[in-house]
Amino acid sequence: MNRDKPATKAMTEGGDARLHLDPKTGLNRYHSAPRPSDVLAYASSTANDISAEAFAHVEATMQALAPAGKLSPQAYAAQLEQLRHRIRQAYSLGNDVEIVFAPSGTDLEYVALAAVAGKGAGGTHNILLGADEVGSGCIHSAHGRYFADETALGVAVQVGQTVPGLDETHVDLIDIPVRDARGYGRPSSEITAAIEAAIAAAAAAGRHPLIHIVHGSKTGLILPSLADIDRLRAAHGDGITFVVDACQARITSAAIADYLARDAIVFVTGSKFMGGPPFSGFALVPPALATGMAPLPAGLATIFRRAEWPQAWPGVDQLPDGANLGLTLRLDASIFELERFQALSLEQVTRVVLAFHAAVRQAMIGPLPIRRVAPYPQGDRAEADSHPIEMRTLSTLDLSHLGEPATFEDAQRWHRDLLAHDIRLGQPVKCVKLPDGRWGATLRVGLSMPNIVARAALSDAALKRAFEADMDRIELALAAVSGQHSASPLAEAC
Repeated sequence: MNRDKPATKAMTEGGDARLHLDPKTGLNRYHSAPRPSDVLAYASSTANDISAEAFAHVEATMQALAPAGKLSPQAYAAQLEQLRHRIRQAYSLGNDVEIVFAPSGTDLEYVALAAVAGKGAGGTHNILLGADEVGSGCIHSAHGRYFADETALGVAVQVGQTVPGLDETHVDLIDIPVRDARGYGRPSSEITAAIEAAIAAAAAAGRHPLIHIVHGSKTGLILPSLADIDRLRAAHGDGITFVVDACQARITSAAIADYLARDAIVFVTGSKFMGGPPFSGFALVPPALATGMAPLPAGLATIFRRAEWPQAWPGVDQLPDGANLGLTLRLDASIFELERFQALSLEQVTRVVLAFHAAVRQAMIGPLPIRRVAPYPQGDRAEADSHPIEMRTLSTLDLSHLGEPATFEDAQRWHRDLLAHDIRLGQPVKCVKLPDGRWGATLRVGLSMPNIVARAALSDAALKRAFEADMDRIELALAAVSGQHSASPLAEAC
């Protein structure tokens, strides 16, 4: 069984507890594992299994790199350099864009803090956008604190404990909500005004503002707009630094180029839309920030290995010169999927995505009392019409009307119960408010790069049938776990 194969075991190592598999189920806490699966999975907003093609690729990589399950530091460094080259090729990046690898997207926050260390006499003012929509552990790592009980180096730490060296930068943190009290996305102008207020507060404290841009939140929001980013840069110049949370990986090469041209660091992970196994990530550092860096904070030696950082970064020699076989295999699988996806034309991708989008609307919006949570401000038709195609690979479903009303906790239970139907969707996210102030039930239906690659060659008719069959199956299962009656033709036929 794949469950017992060396590659599967290796890919569950070299990270934090989120990688660990339950001995009984063989799955992690996200109900996935680094092996191929027959489960109907539209969970690319959270975590994936791994495609059969990527798994075969990883097995070959492991046999070539570490046939005995051991990887030398020299081989690890060489492999990561090759992966850097492949990422630059896939996204059409110049060689002057530096790449830092991390065990997860949560760990990438430390990269941004290291990049701005020393820029403010009073430290760093880290400005997050929508912490509920980017990942719970990021609150800790963005504050310069440990977010798990153990790092990828196997170092035992305490959640919330300050990472040594980052305490000296006096990292301050503010979270700006990206949705209003009713759960609707806030306009970019409102977000930008809040950022301006945070910049003013940072200036008063002598801190350097590190401003997060969200390109693809858990529900597909993109905030603030490029125009507003340009206005902020024109007003504050080098007095601010941007970091783009594109950890969902729902981002095009053109969008990455736009952000790098604005001297923004870009975070990407391989375990969501990219379709790789959990967890892996990399930060793209623009040339303007890649020079003149302050030395790495000492505590990063408890989190990162030397080869994972550019060798020209000051202080990199203090990092341990080890190897992380699990991380390099997870990265290899993710970049394998990225390369296959990037080989498709925009027209091919668009055709598949729109067929998926239509099937979700037909099967979900109508047969059951479900609405789609808009990934843009309410009533903003211009934004709706111009929303990037990559964001249409994700539909967040408001399921609050499937109960009296249905709550976030109901959705968590349904998410688990769907596994009995061999269906895995994206986890609930707190973005719908009930009249009594509680969070309403949501689940996410998301395409991944491997999904799109697998169906790109289908005819229009076959593509429509394939997605409709999948969505009808999901709709029936949702009706079953929520105790609702399904009005779909398939349900009536049954």
